[in-house]
Amino acid sequence: MITKDEWKNIRGSKKEPDHIMLSINGDPTVSMTVTWRTCIEIESGYALFRRKGEIDWRRAEADTERFDSDMDSSNIFWANMNGLEPDTEYEYNCGGDEIRSEIFCFKTAKNALECFEFLCLTDIQHGAAEPPADYSALNEIIKEILHKHPNISFILTAGDNTNCGQTDIQWTGLFDGLKGIIEHIPFMMALGNHDDMGFENYFEYSNKYYSEKAEYFSKQFKGSYPYNGPENWKTANYAFDYGNSHFCVIGTSGPEFVNEWLINQSDESNKTWKFGSHHFPICYQGSDLACEDSYPMMREGMEKFDVIFSGHEHCFSRSFPRRDENLYDKPSEGTIFYNMGSGHRNPCRLLATPKLWNCAYYPHEEEKSMYTVVKVEGKRLTLTSYLEGDKIVDRCVVDKENDCIEPIALAPVFSATRLMFKGADLGICTKSLPCEKVDGIWFVPAAVLFRYIGFDVKFGKGTVNIEAYKHKAIFSENSSTVKTESGSFEMNAEVKRMHREQLYVPADGICKAFGMRFEYFNRNNILSFEIESEFDPVPYQP
Repeated sequence: MITKDEWKNIRGSKKEPDHIMLSINGDPTVSMTVTWRTCIEIESGYALFRRKGEIDWRRAEADTERFDSDMDSSNIFWANMNGLEPDTEYEYNCGGDEIRSEIFCFKTAKNALECFEFLCLTDIQHGAAEPPADYSALNEIIKEILHKHPNISFILTAGDNTNCGQTDIQWTGLFDGLKGIIEHIPFMMALGNHDDMGFENYFEYSNKYYSEKAEYFSKQFKGSYPYNGPENWKTANYAFDYGNSHFCVIGTSGPEFVNEWLINQSDESNKTWKFGSHHFPICYQGSDLACEDSYPMMREGMEKFDVIFSGHEHCFSRSFPRRDENLYDKPSEGTIFYNMGSGHRNPCRLLATPKLWNCAYYPHEEEKSMYTVVKVEGKRLTLTSYLEGDKIVDRCVVDKENDCIEPIALAPVFSATRLMFKGADLGICTKSLPCEKVDGIWFVPAAVLFRYIGFDVKFGKGTVNIEAYKHKAIFSENSSTVKTESGSFEMNAEVKRMHREQLYVPADGICKAFGMRFEYFNRNNILSFEIESEFDPVPYQP
């Protein structure tokens, strides 16, 4: 375990500016924001900037706030360099009267910009509790990406920028890993669950907690990003424009308030493209990431966007356009949910499997980083995901002019209702046992569903006895009464004997008994059951 005094000599704040970062906090054609850190002895600061090659400097005073972390006390500075000219190279430095940084450079965006590229990264977190957190490999990875793709205008993340955001050890590690990069190119971060995660004893990983307001993230970047998110949820949620595109960065808390904000942001923007970045995947690829606590409340807002970038799973998937629980073929019909693999050699450990809502996926289990280059060309968008070494994982072109996506992939439309669990097709398990809707109520072959998941099912004469997710339920033929471990309850219909003499149970009754939920994709004729539990049943072997 390390003390604060010891930490000061390793990566603690000093009089010299560090953690220098560019960001977009206004019109990128005429402004740029720089953030930096010093020790608390330095109480004020400013940025000096000028067109590259000019002699005279202009001055931008910085706003300052104190940041007390678990390992340090420092001052954070934010200076907005305004009055710039479009498509122009500038140089700048930052600090106080006596101690200043070296000179760095950046370039402003063009006016009426229709064509540009940006880099998307997610899950770049790294390092165990032992300090200092080592992000040196990330430095090499990003520099190599920028070398191969020199036209990148800014970097957008989809969260989990750190492994534990409620400790200074991780943030200082990240900034050390981004040296030589984010002083020259704007770095636009979304918040991930690891970024607001903390431990009462970080070194022992004991008593984990989540900071709902993402305290460390919000305090460090309050002036870095537009302060235009929903009331009481700013910094973790913010919006900015670049060229012909509007971006909404979505945090991990307050989904009901964020939804209204997303709707307003989309309705008020006249940009050609609307992008979102949200850490948790909606059309997920793993087995336990249904996002029940966020997506349903943000569905209306999210589905006003063209593409939502996400992470969390450390694997890749791209969805069919999705809207109102339906899967479509054309970009005008829905939102593409684009889940990116780990950007820092953190391979997938989630047993990714094909899902009916995704038209492309890759498990990403190699010890390599994955990244996405997004190229905007007027009404044409190219999304290319790479494995480290520029091996293409997936490439698609979204064409608004012709309302198509290439390569062409048609969302499935089934004649008989397909039963899904967490997006996975039960397939031949239900070949002759389709779900049926009778008098407006969905009936499901319950035994087949729970056997597919992996739970034990026992049959009696006219009964099916299921034990799953720490609950027990007995469903009886021609009865709406369900017997459970905590008593009985009434379903909205009786159990029926249907296809192949199997007992069919009302879907609502299944959900009530086992804490599940279901959704029906009307266009595609898909009935999908979800549960937030991460339990993977394994049969008992005597």
